[in-house]
Amino acid sequence: MKPLAGTAVIGIGNEFRRDDGVGWAAIALLCERAARRPLPAGTGLAQCDGDPGRLITLWENKALALVIDACFPPSAQPGRTHRWCVAPGEVPHHAAGRQSTHGLGLAEAFCLAGRLGRGPGRLIVYAVEGADRSLGTGLTPAVTAALPGLVRCIEEDVRQYSRRTRRTGFGPGSSLV
Repeated sequence: MKPLAGTAVIGIGNEFRRDDGVGWAAIALLCERAARRPLPAGTGLAQCDGDPGRLITLWENKALALVIDACFPPSAQPGRTHRWCVAPGEVPHHAAGRQSTHGLGLAEAFCLAGRLGRGPGRLIVYAVEGADRSLGTGLTPAVTAALPGLVRCIEEDVRQYSRRTRRTGFGPGSSLV
C-alpha cells in the first residue's frame, strides 16, 4: 500500500440536472480562483459523475479528500450547506437518508474503498441542498448564491490541512484523522 499524501477535491454531480451540478460548479470556481491564488502543492481538483469506481480512483492514496455534492432532502432549504468530517470506518452522515441522484452513493463508495484499503486518510463532505434536479443547465439562484462561500470554506480546509501537516510533521505515509 502506498503512503497517503496530497489532497483531492472532488465535485460530484451532473451539470445537466440543474442544482445537481453544484459539485462541478464548485470545482470550476476553485480552478478559476487557483489560477490567481494557487492551492497548496499536492492538491488535485476533479469533477466526477459519482461512479464509485471513479471516486475511489480519485481519492486513493490521498491523505485528505474533500467531496462536494448536492442533496435533495424533503424539506430542502436551497443553498444551505452541510459539512461533515468522516473518519475511516465511519459512514458519511448524509448517507443515512440518501437523497442523491446517483444509483450508488458516496457512502457506498467510501465503505467499499475502506474495505479494499483504497480510501483516503480523511474525508470531508460538503452537501449543498438543492431545489431543482430536473433536466437543464444552470444552478438555481439560491444555490448559485451559496457557491462563493462554499468555495472559500473548501480553500480554507485545504490550506489549514496543509499547514497542519507541515507544522506537525505529518506527511506522506501519515494520516490525520
